[in-house]
Amino acid sequence: MGANVMSTIAELIERWGFTPVLHPTTYKNEVVLEPGDDAAELQPRDYVPGDPEKADAIKLDEKDTNRNSGLNSFTTSHSRSLTKIQEIAPDDSFLSDGYGASDMGHENCCERIVINVAGLRFETQVRTLAQFPDTLLGDPQRRMRYFDPLRNEHFFDRHRPSFEAILYYYQSGGRLRRPLNVPDEIFQEELKFYELGDEVIQRFREDEGYIIEKEELLPKNPCQRLIWTMFEHPETGWPARSIAILSVSIIILSIFTFCLETMPVVQEEIKKARGNHNISGPDMSDDIPQINDPFFIIETICIVWFTFELLVRFLSSPSKIQFSKNFMNIIDLIAIIPYFITLGTLVADSRSKNQSSSLAILRVIRLVRVFRIFKLSRHSKGLQILGLTLKASMRELGLLVFFVFIGVILFSSAIYFGETDHKETHFTSIPDAFWWALVTMTTVGYGDMYPQTVGGKLVGSLCAIAGVLTIALPVPVIVSNFNYFYHRETASKVEEDEYQHVEQPCPYVPAEKKMITPSDDIDLSIGDKGEEGSDVLRRPNRIDLQKTNLDPDASECSCVHVNRYNISTEV
Repeated sequence: MGANVMSTIAELIERWGFTPVLHPTTYKNEVVLEPGDDAAELQPRDYVPGDPEKADAIKLDEKDTNRNSGLNSFTTSHSRSLTKIQEIAPDDSFLSDGYGASDMGHENCCERIVINVAGLRFETQVRTLAQFPDTLLGDPQRRMRYFDPLRNEHFFDRHRPSFEAILYYYQSGGRLRRPLNVPDEIFQEELKFYELGDEVIQRFREDEGYIIEKEELLPKNPCQRLIWTMFEHPETGWPARSIAILSVSIIILSIFTFCLETMPVVQEEIKKARGNHNISGPDMSDDIPQINDPFFIIETICIVWFTFELLVRFLSSPSKIQFSKNFMNIIDLIAIIPYFITLGTLVADSRSKNQSSSLAILRVIRLVRVFRIFKLSRHSKGLQILGLTLKASMRELGLLVFFVFIGVILFSSAIYFGETDHKETHFTSIPDAFWWALVTMTTVGYGDMYPQTVGGKLVGSLCAIAGVLTIALPVPVIVSNFNYFYHRETASKVEEDEYQHVEQPCPYVPAEKKMITPSDDIDLSIGDKGEEGSDVLRRPNRIDLQKTNLDPDASECSCVHVNRYNISTEV
């Protein structure tokens, strides 16, 4: 059938008496026939695509039959149409590899980019990502490392649910919202990988309710830094750990002796050792220590260590002002002040026989010694967590105190007027009823004061119920804060070799490298090939993912789905 048509066309051409010239095409080495040329003597001519001067219209001979047939005008209009198409649509504007026209040297506002995240494909405009050029996706050079030329997309083996929120960050112009089904730890890892910046991560942590942690300053002097680290960070080594153990032991010894010397049996032994049975005031011998008192000697040893520790930490601190403002350092100072006041009192009383003037001061000072127990919080993570929890829950604790105060005023007034007609009432005034209302609201109930009338018992029941509800309201918030600080302090750090993302990107493949040939160590029988005898691999092989890591700058690919392909420069 085809042969008959071709022979018929040849007959018509010979009968009409003209010889057409083949229109040059975009193919290489095309044969161009001109009028009067013998086809056997013609040689192939190279045609350069995109050159309109070489794209001549169909040439006709000068016979009258050709002019009368109207073919000349038709071919002329066809030539003008081709010229218009070339003017409207240059080669660069339509020919794109899918990655974008910018690869060919032109910017296009509608240029799109395909991103594959663990098998889930996303498509967006390049100008959307270009809003944040300092990020991984916004920087063309950085994201090119993950470009897969075989699939014409960027591949990231990352967490898929998190990427939807990250892409929305670009689309919305900077609004970051974590999906509800994504843990905040995983989402923060994705933010770091896509390089959104420390400021964005910090703002995200603030929105999630994280407490901002200030960076700890370290002394610049190496010796000073070593001393500061030994006394402040026991986990840095065995010398620092030994100092921490010694400090905790002395604190416990000081608290133990403080409690032990108040026992009646011990006080009797101290009186016998002093031999001062004739002292007129029995309390004075208890409050004024003696130089040869064993408890005073132990106290002196403890104070020497506390003073030495405080001075060393102060001298080695990076900021003396910040050190003085620290609450725990103030506690350390309060813990050693009573000893020096007591010592000064002993010296002053040794010169004057009147000891009664300093008796009240010594009793108050002895009470201050109990604050030494807070020194344990420096070496106890549990006490530090408790302190941070109370500090973070100050607003809730303030509301709790306010509600309890209102309840105490309300129910103490009600119980007073409810019990005022009873002769043996325990509530003689509203201030006397404060104690009962507070004890009842906290569900302690000592029993020293209790209502006796029906109205008073009804008020007491309401007071107990209101107290339970009032105390229970802020408890969940306080527990939540405690859990946060507890998990932050005790959560073990995951080893890097236990969980690693495949972050080895595909190398940049220039646009002029068109043909990809497999290396010798790949079995092409696993993947799809081109035509028989062709070396072009059309579908990548998913084999041998345990190859050695390759240099990203080399012309080989080592991503998770393409393995060791040599990039050829042949065109």
